[in-house]
Amino acid sequence: MIRIMIADDHAIVRQGLVRILEKSGEMKVVAEHGNGVDALNWIHTHDCDIALVDISMPGMNGIDLLKQLREVKPHLPVLIVSIYAEDQYAVRLIKAGASGYLTKGCSPATLLKAVARVASGKKYITPAVSEMLADEVGSPDGKISHETLSDREYQIFILLASAKTVAEIAETLALSGKTISTYRSRILEKMHLRNNAELMRYAVDKQLVQQF
Repeated sequence: MIRIMIADDHAIVRQGLVRILEKSGEMKVVAEHGNGVDALNWIHTHDCDIALVDISMPGMNGIDLLKQLREVKPHLPVLIVSIYAEDQYAVRLIKAGASGYLTKGCSPATLLKAVARVASGKKYITPAVSEMLADEVGSPDGKISHETLSDREYQIFILLASAKTVAEIAETLALSGKTISTYRSRILEKMHLRNNAELMRYAVDKQLVQQF
């Protein structure tokens, strides 16, 4: 029996995942958490075979939770299940230690296959992500602009590029508007961009977000 911990801030998503996973008869959800802090506290005193983690959660998001899990339980497989397209986060998170990346639009069969593979100690990488990883290996040593951003900066960059306001981003990430504005200024400076319009155009050109 594969024991699974789920960290996702949407109760309806957690319920759907539990239903799909336990219907297989080979998987058991042993814990559900709506934020990264609770998930991390639980993992300090409990065990599971795999963690299913969302990216956008209040308090401690999935990116920060992944980093913490790598320190607390370095051998625990972490499968990211997110609304964000693969080309936005998959490569970055797999390089950070995730065992796989799925979008929430995947089929139940794909989810079960990914969980089984990751729980067995292997990576679950789709052909699209495999190609992106190969492209990175073959690219020059010099990083392109968005690759110079920290994980938090990159997360805010994607939200800004998706036409989210500072207030909306602050609410999503449970941070102050002033903090988001500071990050925005730092992102623009690092990427040598002047304003949100240039930032959005950059993201569209690099196919990091869809054009509106």
